[in-house]
Amino acid sequence: MAKQRLILSLIVIAIFLLYLGWQEMQSKNPPSPSPSPTPTIASQSGTLGISSAPGALCHSNGVLPDHNCTPGVIDPRITQDNIYETICKSGYTKTVRPPVSYTNKLKQQQIAEYGFSDTNSRDYEEDHLISLELGGAPADPKNLWPEPDASPNPKDRIENLCHQKVCSGAIPLAKAQQEIATNWQIACQ
Repeated sequence: MAKQRLILSLIVIAIFLLYLGWQEMQSKNPPSPSPSPTPTIASQSGTLGISSAPGALCHSNGVLPDHNCTPGVIDPRITQDNIYETICKSGYTKTVRPPVSYTNKLKQQQIAEYGFSDTNSRDYEEDHLISLELGGAPADPKNLWPEPDASPNPKDRIENLCHQKVCSGAIPLAKAQQEIATNWQIACQ
């Protein structure tokens, strides 16, 4: 068991070091701007008990992700004009959800980036900040983060409420996306 933990720790460290090298390479050759619009994010303050290691790249704000690391990204293919053919259509999210092999690998990388003291991936859901049912970008790492606690969780109820309000016409899609990216705890109320 100790040997497995050591191997897992070494893998996480190796991924983290590769990420740092990639970041340095990106800073020397910045990528062209992404076509995916990013919602404006209001800053949050305070923490709610999730510990991050000193020197971690990202810092959780309790149940909210670090908005510098996980600002939320929308899928530009989803618009107010096509919600009834996309996100409001039953089964839509199954057609765009990234494979578990991708999200599990990203989850391990992001657990290290967030510096979580608990590195057991089963204690996290690799969650879309702007959910797929609200037109969030399916595979963009800036829309995914290792949310503490497994699914289902309190955010799922809010996502469902926002989805229902968008699909019923009670609130516009862009407003729901902005609110859930800013602070999902009070979105669509």
